[in-house]
Amino acid sequence: MIPNIPGRPVSPRLVRFLGAPRFAASLTLAIIGTAFSTHLIRGVMGWPGLVGALVTLVALAVASLVARRERTDWHGLLPISIMVFVGWCALSLLWSGYASDTVRGVLYQLAFTFLAIYVALARDTIQIVRATGDVLRVLLGLSLALEVLSGLLLDLPIVFLGIQGNIAHLGPVQGIFGSRNVFGLVSLIAGVTFIVEVRARSVRRGVGIGSIALAGFGLLLTRSPVILVVALFVGLAAFALYWLRRTPVEARWMLQVGLLGTTVVGGIAAFIGRAQIINVLNAGSEFGVRYSLWSEMWRLVSLHPLEGWGWAGLWPTGVTPYGWLNFVTRRNQTSGLNAFLDVYFQVGLIGFLSFLALVGLAFWRSWLLASNKRTLVYVWSPLVLVILIVTSAAESTALIEFGWLLLLICALKAAQGKSWRSLLRPSPRNRIG
Repeated sequence: MIPNIPGRPVSPRLVRFLGAPRFAASLTLAIIGTAFSTHLIRGVMGWPGLVGALVTLVALAVASLVARRERTDWHGLLPISIMVFVGWCALSLLWSGYASDTVRGVLYQLAFTFLAIYVALARDTIQIVRATGDVLRVLLGLSLALEVLSGLLLDLPIVFLGIQGNIAHLGPVQGIFGSRNVFGLVSLIAGVTFIVEVRARSVRRGVGIGSIALAGFGLLLTRSPVILVVALFVGLAAFALYWLRRTPVEARWMLQVGLLGTTVVGGIAAFIGRAQIINVLNAGSEFGVRYSLWSEMWRLVSLHPLEGWGWAGLWPTGVTPYGWLNFVTRRNQTSGLNAFLDVYFQVGLIGFLSFLALVGLAFWRSWLLASNKRTLVYVWSPLVLVILIVTSAAESTALIEFGWLLLLICALKAAQGKSWRSLLRPSPRNRIG
């Protein structure tokens, strides 16, 4: 029960309502929907509307956890890598030259961190997959509907959402997500989610096939060379997992070593031939802007190599050094367009290494679970992590909003199954449903 406030006893009916599985399911839908709709909410209601939505969600999540605290198993849930990275970002307030922006950035990050913890505690993996699928079906449908409205019916851009109305020319389209790369990223996550739903038989086959077609249509309309590369990596990862899951248990470790070696060799080859890859993808003009941004960021990193300039999350405008980077690229940048360099720039080498540990452990744990567990739903986490990791070479989505939320959810669910601290547990307890 929620503890009584003197003079104001809490209704048992309210406690049951906040602790009910149906309330957790609805709140999970709201959390995931808000995380994927931040650009839409800011466009319609501005930052006050988005902040108000997040504060409400956090308050409801706190109330729900308190109501269910006797059934919640916190042991070993929160990986140390997450605590170190988030703690270092918060600590950067001590040396940040834009303290108020750092405070806002840290609070924004903490809000999504707590919401991810709630979702991981309150829902099983299959329930998270279904909630993500339900949200993305609606948002992809809304995006394409607005693109049709803008490009075919009105023939006018929807400026406050960044929709340019290019669907008549078969793209590129942005939907409600602000850019074609983010729309492509969301479509790819949706495609993986819908396929897992169909294979796990958690939705009707007709709904699942229609959803996959919707995601594929959105993916093609983005015409994003970045997402094309990401899709290739996801396909290879899915094939590797299929191969592993069909391999006898005693031979899997040899295959794992072989896959690791192949990945390392492939990564080195891709790095050496990166210029040719860019030319083949016809991404030269866009890459030129990114290269000038990354070059200047790397130069500025040398001024604060260990601690960075201070955490900001979404880049503030008009403060040093972000105003200078906007001047150099002649564009208003909201991120470093590379999650790893962005982390290095904002929180230095220490933050960079802790972020690598967070991502690496999350992927390693989720990959082992997907390789060894019979239930198909376990493949969702490593494939989503592949999407986020590969995309991080060209976007900073994994550091904020829905990217950060999904990264933490995958890390938390993997830690529940593969954390070393689970070995210290005296007796297993059932999780909440």
